[in-house]
Amino acid sequence: MPYHVKTPKALGTGDVYWKENNTWTDVYADRKQYSTKSAADAVKATTETKNGVTYQPKWFANATVVTE
Repeated sequence: MPYHVKTPKALGTGDVYWKENNTWTDVYADRKQYSTKSAADAVKATTETKNGVTYQPKWFANATVVTE
């Protein structure tokens, strides 16, 4: 059963989907699919470090892992 990562749009209504390579898309067919939930959860748990501070970007903090 494939999984994907989605998050609410910053402006407007609806969702955007993780496409890969630091890219989100609102085209459902272009989303990156994962064969396991743990792989999708790893993407959702992405963190960044800037100026010695590690944080989770808001688009990943608000994201959910969805099964098809």
